[in-house]
Formats: sequence, structure tokens, C-alpha cells
Amino acid sequence: MDIVIKGFLTGCVLSIMIGPVFFVLLETSIKRGVKAAVAFDLGVLLNDIVYIFIAYVFYNQVEELSHGENNSLVRIIGGLLFVVYGVINFFKKVHDSAVDDVFNLNVRKRDYLLLFVKGFLLNLANPLVVFYWFSVMTLGAGYTEGGHDHYTMFVFFGTILATFFSVDFLKIIGAKQLQPLVTHKRLVMLNRLIGIIFVASGIFLISQGIMNF
Repeated sequence: MDIVIKGFLTGCVLSIMIGPVFFVLLETSIKRGVKAAVAFDLGVLLNDIVYIFIAYVFYNQVEELSHGENNSLVRIIGGLLFVVYGVINFFKKVHDSAVDDVFNLNVRKRDYLLLFVKGFLLNLANPLVVFYWFSVMTLGAGYTEGGHDHYTMFVFFGTILATFFSVDFLKIIGAKQLQPLVTHKRLVMLNRLIGIIFVASGIFLISQGIMNF
């Protein structure tokens, strides 16, 4: 019970952190509805599980990767991917039918799968995520016998992920309430805002990578 409480509190604190994917999650909820946003978030969640597995199984390798030139190269590549996505999103055209789609919410089953893949890939493109989970892994190791208690670590990270998803669901529900305010102009502004956020995040990663060389 103690490790569950610690995992829940850690998840609550970490869920407050706002990254680029957070804005895409809100955008998806506003434009496509709750189910579409949940599909996107499940893709992000799956990628988090993959990164946690990598950080756990290859703990020493991830620790080595978090320093030196390898870290710089990973940050630069991730930053470039963010910049490309941001530029595409910034200049993406919004057709008049897109405003109607917000209210019709005619989402096909194939779209849910694409949103799931989009969530997975966007989270995958952020190299900081694996280092982020590596840091949380180090924190969890302090709650166990040096991180060797597999069951306790499973409960700890399972609680964090469950908390993450619960908080994200509340964010999705909250964003859904903004649908009545959607207009063509605001959709354009939302695309540009998300584009700027991704470009800024990408430039930040690239600059970090260059400075670390």
C-alpha cells in the first residue's frame, strides 16, 4: 500500500508537467472527440510502457546514453523531428468542413488506429522521454532494494501510469467542453500554436545537443 501511495503521488506531480504531446491531446479532444483523444493517449501510454521497459532492462546502457556525444546526437535527431512536425502543423490548412467535423464527430475505426499510432510515434520522437523515465526509475529504486524488487517496481510504475491516464482523461473531458467555442479562425490559431510549441521544443533539444558536444 505504501508503494501504491508513493506511485500515485509521483504520478500526480509528474502529470502536471506540460509537454508538446499535451497540446496535441487537447487538440484531438476538441476536434475529434473523447474517444479519438483516448485512442491517441493510449498510443502515448504504450510508448511510455516501451520506454519504461527499456529503462528497466537496459538501466546501465541508458545511464551511459544519458551522457556524452550519444546523448547529444539523440537530442538533435529528436529535435529535428519535432521541428519538422511543428512546421507541417503550423502551415496545415483548415478547411471550412473541419469546423463542421468538430460537431459531427464522424470518426472512422481506421482513424482511431491512426490516432493511436500518431500518439505512439510523437512520444517516440521525443528522446527526453526515455531519460525522463530513467530518472523516475532511479527514484523508484530508492523505494526498493536498489530496484531489484521486480514486483514492487511493477506496482510503482503501474500506479504512475494509471494515474497518468486518469489525469489525461480528465484533461480530455475538460477540453471537450471547449467545442462550442470552435471556429475556423480558432482552429487555425490552434494549429499554429501547436506548431510553434513543437518547433520551440525542437530548437531547445537541438541547442542542448549542440552544447553537449
